[in-house]
Amino acid sequence: MVTMQITSSPAIPTLMARAALTTRGRGGPLPDTRFTQTGVLADRTRVAAYGRVCGYPLTDALPPTYPHVLAFPLQLALMTERSFPLPLPGLVHVRNRIEAVRPIGAGESLDLQVWAERFAAHRKGATVDLCVAVSSAGQEVWRERCTYLARGAKAPDGEQNVDITEPVGAPPMAHLRPTATWRVPADAGRRYAKVSGDVNPIHLSALTAKAFGFPRAIAHGMWVKARVLAGFAGRLPETLTVDVAFDKPLYLPSTVDYLTAPSQGGWDFAVQNTKNDEIKHLTGTVRAL
Repeated sequence: MVTMQITSSPAIPTLMARAALTTRGRGGPLPDTRFTQTGVLADRTRVAAYGRVCGYPLTDALPPTYPHVLAFPLQLALMTERSFPLPLPGLVHVRNRIEAVRPIGAGESLDLQVWAERFAAHRKGATVDLCVAVSSAGQEVWRERCTYLARGAKAPDGEQNVDITEPVGAPPMAHLRPTATWRVPADAGRRYAKVSGDVNPIHLSALTAKAFGFPRAIAHGMWVKARVLAGFAGRLPETLTVDVAFDKPLYLPSTVDYLTAPSQGGWDFAVQNTKNDEIKHLTGTVRAL
């Protein structure tokens, strides 16, 4: 295993540009590389802005989805390395699982570690997991697994044909009940990009999204997940697992329904199109860890 120590967060626009220029010539197995960064401090002003965009109340703890923002530049750095087998443009975030071992104080010094694993065949191509571990004072406090789908790609020979893009125990839709209706504005992608750093062009405007085959800009999946969790403010366990599947793109602007139901000491939830309940944007579960 090779460990790459990063002293400061890489610039996301630079990484995006590198990804666009290095799409050809990729392939082979996953690199045995881990990217690490130590002594990371969340910027309180940025955390507060993130909370406003996602709907979280202002507290002394980081929102449970915020460590994803801190680790995202390291994920991009790994995926834009020449040794990473799949080109970043075209990768689709299809599943996200977060385990919050305990609340993280907004002023804590954090150590981040990112690596890739589970390069596997899928009925639509191949999937790969980008994993994150966050530690404080030597103790792991937060974990994440992001599953990305590369349509039409092939995993290395011998990899098992699996489908890991759906959460284990995904909620049956029939028991979910409407909780709220969200009117998601056209600038939701730009607002989230400003506080998260995720400046993928498919989220920013109809013009830039069309260049990648989308009719309009689409909302960030991690914004939708964060918005869902913010809706449970004051009702979440302190230690939790949040597992979601991202299904149909949420085009901007849109009106969507937020559905929930208590289940197994936690919650089941979904976000679906208001005009057509067959269009599911996200389904998932919250459970005590």
